[in-house]
Amino acid sequence: MPAAARTMALFEIFAREKRELTKSEVARLLDLPESSSSDLLNTLHGLGYLSRTATTRRFYPTGRLLSTARSIAENDVLTPFGVEATGLLADRTGETAAFAIRDGNAIRIVAVTEGNYRLRIVIEIGDTFDLHASALGKAILGQLDDEDMARTLRLKPLSRLAEGTKVDPRQIEDEVRQHRELGWYQTINEGGAGMGSLAVSGKVGDEAVALCIVGPTERVAENLDEYRKLILDVRSTVFENAQ
Repeated sequence: MPAAARTMALFEIFAREKRELTKSEVARLLDLPESSSSDLLNTLHGLGYLSRTATTRRFYPTGRLLSTARSIAENDVLTPFGVEATGLLADRTGETAAFAIRDGNAIRIVAVTEGNYRLRIVIEIGDTFDLHASALGKAILGQLDDEDMARTLRLKPLSRLAEGTKVDPRQIEDEVRQHRELGWYQTINEGGAGMGSLAVSGKVGDEAVALCIVGPTERVAENLDEYRKLILDVRSTVFENAQ
């Protein structure tokens, strides 16, 4: 058994047994020679991952493993993934690119790369937008089954945020189903006047995420075919690598 596999198996045994263990007990439970068990325990003890009682010489995990896991979780995999995805998309289109996850009945931005046009849309990390009035939101809705989508859109009345905002759940459901087949989603003057956006969605692990470009309505409309091709290309690249 490789050393890394032995280490993980050891912590799983501690989680199951929920008690201090001697070297011989660990050797039996891991089906290892006592010398190998002793080397493993002494190494992890020296690194601070195991404590050892002074009299009985039994071992038990310290809080270091939990602390390490928490540090890893704080730097969520979605953040570097989103930074890479938005950077690639913004570089190819010149427009501001944003990456989002669902946050209740909204989407929350977790990564942004600004475009290089002088006239561009400014989005900040942590900003939230309604599911029904944003391309990112529609892309997230597209990850739901029809029953879930219908329930989500009827949790509360939908707000009209701009001239083009759709507030009839049935109209939004029809649009999302259509674009689910196409693989991309869009809004024009729906989340705000003068703003157009294209989005795609996928999963990173079990998390549904969405990626978009956003810019002035006229520029997005003029470059719609090119932007659509580029965002689909980027989707293929980033979500294929996320599997």
